[in-house]
Amino acid sequence: MPMRIGRRAAQLSGSPGGPGHYHGPVDVLDEVLHRAGADPDVLGVILTGSHARGLATAHSDVDVTVVVAEQEVPWRHVTRSAVLDEVVCTAAALADTSVRWQRYGYRGAKVLLDRLDGGIAALVQRQATPSPEEAAATGRAALDAYLNQLYRAAKNHRTGAVAAAGLDLAESVPWLLETVFALHGRLRPYNAYLQWELDTYPLPAPWAQTLRPERVGRVRHVTAVEALAVQRGHADVLAGWGEDLDLIRRYAG
Repeated sequence: MPMRIGRRAAQLSGSPGGPGHYHGPVDVLDEVLHRAGADPDVLGVILTGSHARGLATAHSDVDVTVVVAEQEVPWRHVTRSAVLDEVVCTAAALADTSVRWQRYGYRGAKVLLDRLDGGIAALVQRQATPSPEEAAATGRAALDAYLNQLYRAAKNHRTGAVAAAGLDLAESVPWLLETVFALHGRLRPYNAYLQWELDTYPLPAPWAQTLRPERVGRVRHVTAVEALAVQRGHADVLAGWGEDLDLIRRYAG
């Protein structure tokens, strides 16, 4: 099926007068929605990124996903400029949650057009929300990876390789975030939106404070992570570390 919206977007952004046509995010969205409304192949338009979350700055482009019934490639960039980042995908592709890295992009997204009578909104919600089974599997794997990174840090620290231990500790932070958010049934936020996530959807104590961007890399979290893991039924992952867990605890303390 031809993609009129994709060609039109490319023409607008690529022509000499294209970017100059836009005066701000409202103009950009108006143009996208105008094209979408005139194209019967378009099923939905979704605003993502900083504009959807109320975090836009003068340097922020407008991120939109345009959902269509079908196209040759399930996901396709049609415009990537200083003012507009537009992706076109099929409804079937939006229903596919197997690509984990892009899923958090739909957290806090705003559905601007939904010709599936709420179906687009439901797909957006599914992208942004892991199932209990997904969260449990991610939490277990991330917990093990977090402990492994701390174990490396502890061993390096024990032998006096302090700089290497510091690098290992820094590398443990992404796994910590993955673990804690998954064990709370959520996706790990992108770093740019970590504070927004904590402010908008607060985690229970102590995480709402200790995971703040300015603190998360400076606080040792092993005791709290252990308690959370046991509470969520993953004590066997901790037990699998045997006596090495004591080394991790001593280092963290």
